[in-house]
Amino acid sequence: LSCTVFSSVFADSHLKRGGTLIFGRGGDSVGLDPALEEDGESFKVCDNIYDTLVEYKDGSTELEPGLAESWESSEDGLTWTFYLREGITFHDGTPLNAEAVVFSLNRQHDKTHPFHNVGGSYIYWIATGLAEIVDTITAVDEFTVQIQLKTAYAPFIYTIAITPFSIVSPTAVKKWGDEFSNHPVGTGPFKFVQWDRGDKIVLEANDTYWGGRPILDRVIFRSIPDNSVRLIELQQGSLHAMEFPNPDDLQQIQDDATLELLSQPGMSIGYLAMNMDKPPLDNLKVRLAINHAINKSAIIEHLYQGLGIPAKNPIPPTLWGYDDSIEDYVYDPELAKQLLAEAGYPNGFETTLWALPVPRPYIPDGRALAEVLQSELRNVGVETKIVTYDWGTYLEKTKNGEHDIAMLGWSADLGDPDNFLYFLLSKSSAEKPAGNIAFYRSDAMQNVLERARSTTDREKRISLYQEAQQIFHKDVPWVPLAHAKQILVINKKVKDLKLHPLKWRYFRHIWIER
Repeated sequence: LSCTVFSSVFADSHLKRGGTLIFGRGGDSVGLDPALEEDGESFKVCDNIYDTLVEYKDGSTELEPGLAESWESSEDGLTWTFYLREGITFHDGTPLNAEAVVFSLNRQHDKTHPFHNVGGSYIYWIATGLAEIVDTITAVDEFTVQIQLKTAYAPFIYTIAITPFSIVSPTAVKKWGDEFSNHPVGTGPFKFVQWDRGDKIVLEANDTYWGGRPILDRVIFRSIPDNSVRLIELQQGSLHAMEFPNPDDLQQIQDDATLELLSQPGMSIGYLAMNMDKPPLDNLKVRLAINHAINKSAIIEHLYQGLGIPAKNPIPPTLWGYDDSIEDYVYDPELAKQLLAEAGYPNGFETTLWALPVPRPYIPDGRALAEVLQSELRNVGVETKIVTYDWGTYLEKTKNGEHDIAMLGWSADLGDPDNFLYFLLSKSSAEKPAGNIAFYRSDAMQNVLERARSTTDREKRISLYQEAQQIFHKDVPWVPLAHAKQILVINKKVKDLKLHPLKWRYFRHIWIER
């Protein structure tokens, strides 16, 4: 009997092993150096090449060991000690040890580090506050790393688990310098093979992965900007999975016996940022008028096909600390006209409206949304010229404040309100290249956010984050548009694919039925 069971298990494993999964997505990655990137298209590839010290559990916002098999903090929360797994190597054969971890994190933190000024700025290190909070990062011994903080930081351990703080190969960084982003080397379940810009990125299984070899041999990320074309390719068998279907195509997908629609409540926000460095958007009444001019319910119904809810706060209702007592600004074009007149613009004004060039989880079709918004704003006297660029250029220009009104959004990196509020609305994040692309600078908001991240008392943090949402509602630096569901469409031959609220680690577990 035992031999029969063993043979069955072996045969089952053998039948699952191998194959190439082709994943269709809306746009290409900007880069593959996790420390320098901030966009989801880059992160979803990086998540499979690299590991972090601690990881998020599958399908959860809870933590589990990563490259560190255990960790501990001092009672005051200032000293964090990580005990690394032994015997791990990077894809280029470099040993994973404390010195490699210190090199990787100090590259972002220490401005005198010989590879600090390589390829760009470390926007997450700055925007999460680690640049100000971290004091030192040191190797205690070969497999022990200690991070000393200047002040207690409640989300620290959850923050260190996010993609930008992945551990990179020191050997590869030294070899490639500015070009490391095109030659990524980590310790993750898949190794980088090839990148044809604008077309595809190819990864192959890491046979010696410390967490067990992936079942798949290869994963190919194909960039197909047109949502309809992606669906056609999925139906024809050229893809195994795709994201961001057109809402109009959902019924067709559900009626197709070969396809499966995966969905779950999202942890994201899609919004219009009004650049407060650009008059007349520095005028509160103008920003209020724009909020009253937009019919969010109609947008949700027609552009999201119900796969989302209107947003009124800068954090999603799936996240703790959400303040449901806030009442959204109602759709009222006449009130919008009145507010514009009171602001000194009785005949409206001209501005630019920047449209997302690629589908994102929070805004499925930027161009279609832009045309709706253009019509609604024209209805109250605001004439907009729609502007767009390729994804990388769009991000670069908005971070540098070249826009007037711009679409953007945020998907959670960690299950903490700080990840949304500090990155998107703090004064610190308004420094260029900015995460706060409204260039909203509020002393009251900054004070509340600093206090919230310096206490570990959950009830106090909830109260402070609800205060932050009240301040946001009063100052209206954005039009919060929608919280969308997380959606993926797969061929039913793809097995064991489970959505994750935060990261893109599921490729290591899935297999293709043959």
